[in-house]
Amino acid sequence: MNAFREILSRLPASVCQELEILPDADLRELQEVRLRCGQRIVLRYDGREKSLVRIVSKEDLQKTLNNLIKHSYYAYEEDLAKGFVTIEGGHRVGICGKAVVKNGQPSLIKEVSSMNIRFAKEIKGCANSLIPVILKDGRPENILIVSPPGCGKTTLLRDMTRCMSMRGIQTAVCDERSEIAGMYSSSPSFDLGPRTDVLDGCDKIHGIPMLIRSMAPQVIVTDEIGKEGDVSAVEQCMNAGISLVTSIHGCCRRDIENSNIGSLLAKKFFSSIIYLSAEKGPGTIREIENA
Repeated sequence: MNAFREILSRLPASVCQELEILPDADLRELQEVRLRCGQRIVLRYDGREKSLVRIVSKEDLQKTLNNLIKHSYYAYEEDLAKGFVTIEGGHRVGICGKAVVKNGQPSLIKEVSSMNIRFAKEIKGCANSLIPVILKDGRPENILIVSPPGCGKTTLLRDMTRCMSMRGIQTAVCDERSEIAGMYSSSPSFDLGPRTDVLDGCDKIHGIPMLIRSMAPQVIVTDEIGKEGDVSAVEQCMNAGISLVTSIHGCCRRDIENSNIGSLLAKKFFSSIIYLSAEKGPGTIREIENA
């Protein structure tokens, strides 16, 4: 509810009018708001969606983006080049439009044509059943969470972080996309426990070594891995005797084997692989594989 009201306050009045009359039950279950130029506003829930009457205009999209980033394109320049921004609260806003390419790399999205506002949610206790998997004899294990987008990886990572921290584990988060902690004004937007340190907005290639050297954690939690340099960063955890809890997009073991981190499976780095689905709602645990 608070997350929705926070986003709602930044949308143009023309868009707000339809959203603010939604019943509280709908707001609690809301996962995404899709805005596409010339199309109706679409709300996505768990396994269903709803179209509103309002037709989104080009001006609606531009005003929405300006409000969400508080007219500070400079502050969000790097994120905009990647096609999304993460705003305070850990909410992610995906952006499509005309890509401006410089030196062979996208540098900006202009003439915005569509937006996807995804709400970050905190579900305390959703990782409780996994404590015996995460911790063995009180020590954190190396865990990989695998699922397609929108199946609750980040929500589960967030609560796993809290659970470990609450149990006396010195925990560090390398939050490259600012989604796990949702840092704002030096504080996380979510409860990550009393023994958690957060390195916000730093890629894992540099962030993991920084945390190893500076915070002496027992476990490092990261958002999605998969880039070429991520493997060397993960191996530094292995060599330092520090556990890792992380995630990757995929559906099955073959997807991981064919990815940039396939070598980590061959080395049996992860003790357990947790596969998620949205079969019974986001966060459904489909399978736990002893790697």
